[in-house]
Amino acid sequence: MAFQAGGQRPAPRPAPATPEVQAYLQDYTALLEAVPFPSLVVDHRWDVVLTNGAFRTLFRGAGPHPTAMPGDNFLRFVLFHPDASAVLGEHESSWCLPMLAHFAAALERYGHDPVLQAVRRDIAQDPIMEAAYRQGLPHWIHAVGAEAVEHDGAVRPLHHPDPRWGTTDCRVVVETPRVLEELGCTRLTLVLREPRRTPRAGRPRRTAAAHLRVVPAPE
Repeated sequence: MAFQAGGQRPAPRPAPATPEVQAYLQDYTALLEAVPFPSLVVDHRWDVVLTNGAFRTLFRGAGPHPTAMPGDNFLRFVLFHPDASAVLGEHESSWCLPMLAHFAAALERYGHDPVLQAVRRDIAQDPIMEAAYRQGLPHWIHAVGAEAVEHDGAVRPLHHPDPRWGTTDCRVVVETPRVLEELGCTRLTLVLREPRRTPRAGRPRRTAAAHLRVVPAPE
């Protein structure tokens, strides 16, 4: 499924209209770079507007993909990139299903957005992910509770390429300053916690048969 998720890369987003907002984003970029933890700014489509060096380091091992690079659209990366599970621990339950839930909410609010519609088409191309979206997601939310869907405050596992961190957890902190909110953007920071003191096992690349086990594979 991961490499079947086609479609066109989203068109570049237009620059902010005013010099004041451009200057704010330049300064905000400097602020972001000063943060030691991976941090990114996304819009309602999960198109990535800004990232910092710690974010780029975390995902530096992601191989090329036509539409799902972590620095382009984080939603697409989580759902469609075959290397996502190499960085995002417990990928299906801790990352993929919450992102599917947020995608469903965004699609309900921005139903005519062409980028979100393209994601929906790519989900439909994969029978397992389509089943997870239609049947598995409501069942999972009912089983674990609505709080599991929320990003802000969630503690989720990571596999960091820096051996000083290795297999660890991060707390997702969501912040939206006024200017970013007016631009329709949100900032997420992955606050790394103390690494787990367990050996880091090798992780195979994700394949279509090995993801979204919350729903049975189609017969």
